[in-house]
Amino acid sequence: MERQRLLALIATVALVAIAGVVYFQNRQASAPEQTAPPPPPPKEEAEPAIRNPVPEAAPETTLPALAESDGAMRDSLTGIFGRDAVAQFLTPKDIIRRFVVTIDNLPRKKVAVELRPLVPTPGKFATSGSDETLTLDPHNYSRYAPLVRLVEAADAKQLTALYFRFYSLFQRAYEDLGYPGRYFNDRLVEVIDDLLATPQVTGPIKLVQPRVFYEFADPALEARSAGQKVLIRMGNENADAIKAKLTEIRTIIAKTKPPSAT
Repeated sequence: MERQRLLALIATVALVAIAGVVYFQNRQASAPEQTAPPPPPPKEEAEPAIRNPVPEAAPETTLPALAESDGAMRDSLTGIFGRDAVAQFLTPKDIIRRFVVTIDNLPRKKVAVELRPLVPTPGKFATSGSDETLTLDPHNYSRYAPLVRLVEAADAKQLTALYFRFYSLFQRAYEDLGYPGRYFNDRLVEVIDDLLATPQVTGPIKLVQPRVFYEFADPALEARSAGQKVLIRMGNENADAIKAKLTEIRTIIAKTKPPSAT
């Protein structure tokens, strides 16, 4: 299960560049001060509050319907990652919907594993010890190296160009989740910022297994978002590589500064 969650994260990172948006909200507009005649009552109007806008699609851009977009997305991803990688890792059905669900879930406590964008691969989550001495085995980190290298090699400009081209379909899938009037690229930037805030953990990472799945013994780590916990489980070196690619992507898709920026 942890392997599946990690795959969902890496796919998200690899395609994290595929996202863009406009955010609208209502605000109260006030009329300028006048002496006579008296000002009209204030009107409430919808006004664009664009936080992270994406480039408009070229007029000649034509896209399939969301339900028919798998072939076009698969072909486009093949052009970036290669046919073998796409065939090996990508879930071939409902590609855009799966990525949108996964991205939206990462800052939450749980990820919808059944809607992961990548197929599961062989290998189990590696641990050491048992009971009170149970820890995350550092050998676990090497299982993620091939996917991390794939992410590192991906060209951020190509990814974002692909994302901008298909953005209207990502937006549609996001609204279908129950977010009418909200915009996917703003959510994507929020998710990236949450992942970039993942702390580095030094020393053995203690685990517990209260039920079927492992959990962090440290309540502070266990309370972190699903996406941050995945990065912690993959080890600092792999997490740093993912963060570097996320930072590179954020500079392209975001107009707002990260929370730590001054």
